[in-house]
Amino acid sequence: MESLYIQVIIIFLYDPLAAELMKGDVYVMKTLTRMTSIEQLNDGIALSSEVPLLLFKHSTRCPISAHAYDEVLTYLQGHPADKVNYSIIYVVEERSISMEAAERLGVRHESPQAILVKNGSPVWHTSHSHITSSGLSAVLSES
Repeated sequence: MESLYIQVIIIFLYDPLAAELMKGDVYVMKTLTRMTSIEQLNDGIALSSEVPLLLFKHSTRCPISAHAYDEVLTYLQGHPADKVNYSIIYVVEERSISMEAAERLGVRHESPQAILVKNGSPVWHTSHSHITSSGLSAVLSES
């Protein structure tokens, strides 16, 4: 058991999105899958006909985006909707994918931005300080 505990701590320190949290029982936290290709974006949008997609667009250079990112992580560490796929696009590093998402979904680019996609179309979106853990819980509990 001790070696498992050490592994969990190491994972948590280096990748909080992949952390296993210990609260009596061990469970795997929902994670954000990083989109690094147009193909991944296309697949995520196509799969949204079966499982909704929450797409989070994040700038690593913006303090407002850093706060929104923390809110998304707080949501994921709480009680996130199980039947939702969660993806992140780093808008500086993956500009072409970010712009393609804006064009494909018909949602003007903002950063930070959260977009909920169902059946290939955006059904909800928000940006900046409106991205909160409680707001995500309210919207995604209905998904």
